[in-house]
Amino acid sequence: MLRLQHVIGLPVVEMSAGKQVGHVKDAWFDEHWQLGGIILDAGRRFLTAMKAVLWSEVLVCGSDTVIIMNTASVRKTKQAEIQRSFHTGMIRLKDLPVVTTDGEQLGRVSDVYFDQLQGTQIVGYELTDGFIADMMEGRKWLPVPRLTEEVMLGENVIIVPAGSEAYLTPVAVSESDIGRNER
Repeated sequence: MLRLQHVIGLPVVEMSAGKQVGHVKDAWFDEHWQLGGIILDAGRRFLTAMKAVLWSEVLVCGSDTVIIMNTASVRKTKQAEIQRSFHTGMIRLKDLPVVTTDGEQLGRVSDVYFDQLQGTQIVGYELTDGFIADMMEGRKWLPVPRLTEEVMLGENVIIVPAGSEAYLTPVAVSESDIGRNER
């Protein structure tokens, strides 16, 4: 599985010339929360246009580098076009509360996991109850229910079926994960 937090901060290199075109700053999603692409931090912080790469144009998302075909894969995008993202868009997946249809809050999203073969489908959420709870008890991992239509990914909350708390499993937070790839 691919953890989104491990992708953020990785260098993005184009295959044809071996040139670095930036670093992964964020990931953006479509209206169904399917991974649409990556947003680059290309060093220009005060422009209204961002640089983005469609996920379909990412050749390899390795543990140390993201490889795209060439610089034509990098497109200028206006911030208003990126509605949903992991942590910088108008609607942010990071820190969204996850609640059951019974009204029980299971935690807040701290990371999302993708199947490397499918690449765009979220297969699970890493949930946090805050820094102290993470250090004392660890984070929790919640797999996405098999019937994805049972999950409502809203603007302010993610609603999962009642009984989802039974599927929570502990995730240890190691010191190597704290602050990894953050720029």
